[in-house]
Amino acid sequence: MFRVIAERFRQGYRTGKFPRQEPVLPEPFRGLPVVSPGCPEGCRACVQNCPFEACAIDAAGQVTIDLGRCLFCADCPACRHGRIGFSRDYRLAVRNRDDLIMKPGQELALAERLGRELHRLFGRSLQLRVVSAGGCNACEADCNVLGTLVYDLGRFGISFVASPRHADGILVTGPVTEHMRAALLATYEAVPAPKIVIAVGACAIGGGPFRGSPEVSAGLDSLLPVDLFIPGCPPQPYTILDGLLRLLGKR
Repeated sequence: MFRVIAERFRQGYRTGKFPRQEPVLPEPFRGLPVVSPGCPEGCRACVQNCPFEACAIDAAGQVTIDLGRCLFCADCPACRHGRIGFSRDYRLAVRNRDDLIMKPGQELALAERLGRELHRLFGRSLQLRVVSAGGCNACEADCNVLGTLVYDLGRFGISFVASPRHADGILVTGPVTEHMRAALLATYEAVPAPKIVIAVGACAIGGGPFRGSPEVSAGLDSLLPVDLFIPGCPPQPYTILDGLLRLLGKR
């Protein structure tokens, strides 16, 4: 008993200082893509290199990146013109699907707070039911780690609950396979209104590497109204936490 207490004092306070202090991210971390203007006419190297069709050429002939499809694989920076790179910015969450389309020189429209009535209900306490809809467990793991003492999700009044009857909304990971579609919709219906829906990860947002398969959905927003999109494969835990806090007006 005394050794346990002594060890606790030795370790000290281990919860991070986020959001008061910016997090220290690992060296290999790839954050928000940066698209520079001036792509040479006719060059489609990034479009051809991208294995998930996240890169495209718009009507003006400039490169765009769909963060909802992007798996952050780093194949697109192979562009010999150096027009695409990855920053260290972990803030990726948005409220609208169209805001995930990155254009040259454009800043990401980060998620804004819930409307007045929903914020009044959920601003101080938000209970979410996590639905793993056919995912690989990477996004699920990074959501789960938010409950550890480093992130301490509960200090913000946010927690994951076991029953949709006790939830204020659902947080969905995975591409929503056909075998999970009915379970997902039943879970959504079981959550009392008003409720919110959060899509976490490239699979939930756009199908990820399974996009186009008849066995998965075309994106969660094709099935349910989505209030928050958090891209990544998987999103860094601080990316998820930042998105949740922005939704509650705490960032």
